[in-house]
Parts: sequence; structure tokens; C-alpha cells
Amino acid sequence: MKKLKQRWGVSSNLQLVIIFIVFSITGSSSVYAAKPFLDWIGLYRENFSPDFLWGGLIYLTFRILLIFPIYQFLLVIYGWLFGQFKFFWEFEKKMLSRMGLGFILK
Repeated sequence: MKKLKQRWGVSSNLQLVIIFIVFSITGSSSVYAAKPFLDWIGLYRENFSPDFLWGGLIYLTFRILLIFPIYQFLLVIYGWLFGQFKFFWEFEKKMLSRMGLGFILK
């Protein structure tokens, strides 16, 4: 725990617990929000051939590609709601720059 607190620049155990809670709520919420959005744009699981392995993989690929931006957005929102905006904003910028997407935030 000490190494994680030091790496993230967190001073208290309570702050670390809040960060873990934000990560868990964000992950669950982004997965939950992806399905209605896929339904809204007309990408239903049934549209992809069930007897063909690639059909399921294509659907999951679309779903994961949709979950990613939802997760990024919700991470900052939940971080703000829990009073950890600065931490999550810096975390977001660092993560996107490591993925080569840092230009999005400039």
C-alpha cells in the first residue's frame, strides 16, 4: 500500500479507498451504459451470427471500443463527485498520453 500511495501521490488511506471506489463504480457503470447505447444505435447481439465464432467477437469488439470512451468520461466525472478530480484528471492525461492519444486533451 505504501508503494501505491507513493506512486500515486496519495497521502491518506481514506483517499486511497475513495480512489478504489471510484475505479470500481466507473468500471461497472461504463459496462452497464454500453449495452443501451449499442441498442440505441442498432447493434444488437442477435444481428451477429450466433453459429459463427467471429460474430460474437465482432460484437464484443464493438462493445469494448464503446466502453473505452465511456469509461474515460465517467472516470473524471466520478472522480469529481468524490472530490478527487485532480488525481483522476492527471491519471487520465497520463493514461491517454501513454496510449498515444494525448493530443485529445491539448
